[in-house]
Amino acid sequence: MKHLNKLFALLMLLGLSSQAQDSNNKWAISFGVNAVDGARVSAASKIEDQFSQYFDAKRYWSVLPSVSTIGVSRYVGDNFSFGVTGSVNKITKLVGERTYDPSTNTNDYTVTNPGDLMYYGVDGVVKYSFMNMIKSKMIDPSVHVGGGYTWLGDASAGTINGGLGLTFWLSEQVGLSFSSTYKHSFDDSRNPSFDVPTHLQHFGGLTFKFGAKDTDGDGIYDREDACPDVAGLKEFKGCPDTDGDGIEDSKDSCVDTAGLAEFNGCPDTDGDGVEDSKDACVDVAGLKSLNGCPDADGDGVADKDDACKDVKGPKENKGCPWPDRDGDKVLDKDDKCPDVAGTVANQGCPEVSDEAIKKLNDYAKTILFDTNKATFQQRTYPVLEAITAILKEYPSANFSIEGHTDADGKDAANLTLSENRAAAVKNYLIEKGIAASRLSSKGFGESMPIDSNKTKAGKANNRRVEVKLVK
Repeated sequence: MKHLNKLFALLMLLGLSSQAQDSNNKWAISFGVNAVDGARVSAASKIEDQFSQYFDAKRYWSVLPSVSTIGVSRYVGDNFSFGVTGSVNKITKLVGERTYDPSTNTNDYTVTNPGDLMYYGVDGVVKYSFMNMIKSKMIDPSVHVGGGYTWLGDASAGTINGGLGLTFWLSEQVGLSFSSTYKHSFDDSRNPSFDVPTHLQHFGGLTFKFGAKDTDGDGIYDREDACPDVAGLKEFKGCPDTDGDGIEDSKDSCVDTAGLAEFNGCPDTDGDGVEDSKDACVDVAGLKSLNGCPDADGDGVADKDDACKDVKGPKENKGCPWPDRDGDKVLDKDDKCPDVAGTVANQGCPEVSDEAIKKLNDYAKTILFDTNKATFQQRTYPVLEAITAILKEYPSANFSIEGHTDADGKDAANLTLSENRAAAVKNYLIEKGIAASRLSSKGFGESMPIDSNKTKAGKANNRRVEVKLVK
């Protein structure tokens, strides 16, 4: 263990400016064991002999049964990393020259135990990873070159190194690493007391990547996080989706309420294609044309505003059909006489017939006034009530009340008397409920006789009131 502590301190002095595993976790540290392959490489007489027994660990490998290798590395870009590796070992198997063995009648390498021969190595490593090239997230093959310095007992020498490696990433930051390095020595007389032979060194252990920053703790490194200060999701490059509707907050107009992409993340609770913010009836499916409200009778008036939800009607009448109270086929809205049946031509009011005019004038001829006055005789009131009843049957018709006298007396007096008597009839009718706007009165005096003023009967006929229809 004291050798391991020395090795770790040496690595700290060399610095941590080594090899990274990726652009986020730029640092890596490795722990493991190493095996020194008995210097058989330089002892082999032929190239094929250098690798013919590559995995014959029992015969050629020296292994210290503890953590005997530490490496620190840093990523420098474009799949390259630079690192420093330190190792310690105890050489128990040293391969010599090929010799003849009479017992087996074969030529083979001599393998000796040099005793308590300690091995130390510090190596700089430039590694190139093929992980991106093979597009794997787990298998990481690599090649490496470099150089270093090796101490073997009392001897030491510099080496030029090259080799292959393979890492299996068990997680994003932890990997199982293996490598083999060929170390070519510049002092290769194979005397363990005076030189360091060319040899192979194998490594196996765990690699831990670190150094990446994840400010918001969402598992996405700041370098790749579009929202480094707010925890988010990988599919949104680290940006949040607060309401979980699959639309990231920056593009979500309703961040706290799950919604639909077509409404920029805002909801449509009733599923009628009208987002809630524009839906006047959020909980009931309706029509876009009515701001999301239903129209049960299809009259274009939303049910909430429709006083007759099951019967079609115009908006102007709150969705109800226009009534025709008098049944004359003229709707009340157009009927000037909605309570009295009339004709379409007369806007729903009854038309005054010639028979009605005759009846009015038959009654009018019997109106009796006090002599030379505009006051009615008592027996005339039933006649006036009959005239009133007829006028009420024609509520849209206008009438003129005309007064006439006989020729007795002065013209001016007769004119005034006729005017007053016509006005008296009009006022009576108004008092009985006939609209004043429908009535007018006029006196003609003695100017329009209908009979002779020379006889008593003729004069009686000339003293009259007439009712005329104003068209």
